[in-house]
Amino acid sequence: MKNIIAFAGSNSTDSINKQLVTYGASLLESVEVELLDLNNFELPLFGVDYEREQGIPKEAYKFLEYIKNSNGILLSLAEHNGAYTAAFKNLLDWMSRIESKTFYGKPMLLLATSTGKRGGASVLEIAKSRFPYHNAEITDVFSLPSFGDNFKNGKIVNEEFDAQLKEAVEEFQKKLEVETVK
Repeated sequence: MKNIIAFAGSNSTDSINKQLVTYGASLLESVEVELLDLNNFELPLFGVDYEREQGIPKEAYKFLEYIKNSNGILLSLAEHNGAYTAAFKNLLDWMSRIESKTFYGKPMLLLATSTGKRGGASVLEIAKSRFPYHNAEITDVFSLPSFGDNFKNGKIVNEEFDAQLKEAVEEFQKKLEVETVK
């Protein structure tokens, strides 16, 4: 059975992106999903001086092992000031010191949501252009605007957005199956 990791690029305990990625993961069929929480991977702020004096933190290696041992990645990026959250960027910076091709060619479905009408569109654009340099194979992207209006009781209530997410998940699932055949 395929193993998928799913996580939000946020360290908020009540992250709306964690809620979205949890829902997205629930739509997958015949896979084992491991939901990761960035709060369980405490990392110091990246710095070359810290790395030189202390080395790379074990938690960065640990998260990278989850990626390496998975068959695919569902990631919902929270947006702070139009970019990644500091917590996610810090994790990415540490992991890239271990392996520059951080995502190991794994299929990745990128999601984002926000309380605003753009639904994290800016951070998705950054990720779409940057992650392929880290060897991500992005299968699709999905943005959910106005989270409070469109997501209730653990699922998307807007039928059009729900159908879009389900289509993106289906494409991701197809890519997982193709990867297994190779």
